[in-house]
Amino acid sequence: MGREEIKELDQGYWAYVKRQFKKNKRAVFSLCVVGFLALIALFADFIANEKPLVMKYQGSTYFPVLKQYGVDLGITKWPKELQNVSWKNLEYDFVIFPPIPYLPKNQDMKNAQFTGPFDEQRVKSKRWHHWLGTDDIGRDVLSGMIHGTRIAFLVGLLSMGISSFIGIILGSMAGYFGDNGLEMSRIRVAMNVLFFFVAIFYAFTTRSYQISDAIGNSVISFFGQLLICLMIFLAIMLLANLLSFALEKIPILGKKMNLPIDLAISRLIEVVVSIPRLFLIIAVVAVAKPSLVLVMTVIGLTSWTGIARLIRAELLRIRNLEYVEAAHALGFSSLRTMVKHAVPNALSPVLISISFGIAAAILIEATLSFLGLGVPADVITWGGLLNKAREAHDAWWLAIVPGFAIFLTVTMFNLIGEGLTDALDPRLRK
Repeated sequence: MGREEIKELDQGYWAYVKRQFKKNKRAVFSLCVVGFLALIALFADFIANEKPLVMKYQGSTYFPVLKQYGVDLGITKWPKELQNVSWKNLEYDFVIFPPIPYLPKNQDMKNAQFTGPFDEQRVKSKRWHHWLGTDDIGRDVLSGMIHGTRIAFLVGLLSMGISSFIGIILGSMAGYFGDNGLEMSRIRVAMNVLFFFVAIFYAFTTRSYQISDAIGNSVISFFGQLLICLMIFLAIMLLANLLSFALEKIPILGKKMNLPIDLAISRLIEVVVSIPRLFLIIAVVAVAKPSLVLVMTVIGLTSWTGIARLIRAELLRIRNLEYVEAAHALGFSSLRTMVKHAVPNALSPVLISISFGIAAAILIEATLSFLGLGVPADVITWGGLLNKAREAHDAWWLAIVPGFAIFLTVTMFNLIGEGLTDALDPRLRK
């Protein structure tokens, strides 16, 4: 046996997966494209913005794009001389604008009514040219595409984050505990179920508008609002368990009960799978007020079944392996054994499902935006730009550019999923 072969055998499982993934050139190229799009989404405010990156005004130097993050988070405020100003018309001592000096919401009325990228545009210089044209009310399409990348990635990643969180927890409990392995006091079951819905309401539902506004402002403000929501959720659930701990001292409430968790979760999966997902999402967002958070939440709450099935099947196999039995023999609790040993070894197929799920979520959001459902009218998305193309059939740039972006992104995530499928397939190990 050669030195290289011995070295490969000494490497861990994830090193082997990485090596196998690199052999798939299409998957590696797709990962690079997705990484490039992620950078665009992350730095959208520095690429397309009406505010300067750096400027010197009345003898003082400012960094308006960075300062906007602090304003959104409530850390700082704009000075009086920069409140409600037209950034385009200020007389600067020195200024550097982003490459695209427009926000998606900015209206250029001189170039409204679907001005094309090759049409004659009424701008004072090439610096203010609309390189991908404008829509019906003069909003810059290129700026909308750049900031729409952020919306697409946020919808894909956060909706799959919700579905992964739900799917991993429910699938792990169903696969590891089965119908006879989980006992819990009556009051703890009741309090956790009750407070879960209370936590969802106060942490996310009542704050949906703050989160939607934060998404439209910047990534930092969005994650700040999301962190606040998660802290509220965890605080309410902690309160539920503290109350349960106190009430368990009452004998009738503290009596243990056996939970047929596998049966209940399996039936729940069957119910959710039997409902047409797209029609359910359309029904919910059509009734409720437009909110991007609502779209992400509904997609996440209807996409967890595949992940739950995968991890349940893996844990049904893993819970009978030697290292799990050894952990029980050493006196480790079932929860610790499941979280620390069983679940990490069952996540491989979940990564594949997440990759395909992100592509599906982006496509669903684009479909809803194209239909004019779910997303507020002032939020520019790829699907929303496609919807604008229906109003003017000669506005080809509103159909080709966002359509290609959706096709490219969905295809890249699907190719990454295929690459992970091959890399995680044990039959390919030599």
